Amino acid sequence: MAAAAATFRNAVPVTERRSFWTGTPEIYFSKVIDNSRLVKVEDPRRNREMKQFGTALACLFLLVFTYAWQHFKAIEYGYQIESAKRELTEKTEMNHALRLEDASLRDPERIDVLARRIGLVPPEPGQVIRMDTTAADGQGPVMASAAPVMVIPGR
Repeated sequence: MAAAAATFRNAVPVTERRSFWTGTPEIYFSKVIDNSRLVKVEDPRRNREMKQFGTALACLFLLVFTYAWQHFKAIEYGYQIESAKRELTEKTEMNHALRLEDASLRDPERIDVLARRIGLVPPEPGQVIRMDTTAADGQGPVMASAAPVMVIPGR
């Protein structure tokens, strides 16, 4: 007890002592407790409750995880759809531009001007032979045959 009182006197500085009586000082004693011989008794009801709680918690986690996964997949698919729509719009515009360019390049007047510029002239009569007229003249099937080819010099 004297050691505890000495500890109390040393713990409180002299300058902070109050002149009026505050009551009995609280003194704490440490006691060593040895729990090494204690044995925990298993409670089957408590174990069952903990297993049920763990199972319920795992099911809840799986539900929340599945919901979050579906939510994020829906967002990802939305981005992919928007990207595909943007790409489709770009491809449609490019197709339209290429069709306009094709139409302008196929213009007969433009082709005629370019042909005259490089020195081409219109064909003379008899110089053009149409290959599709022979099939239209004959009404029946046509058998392939080897016919002599006539070459016209100078033309």
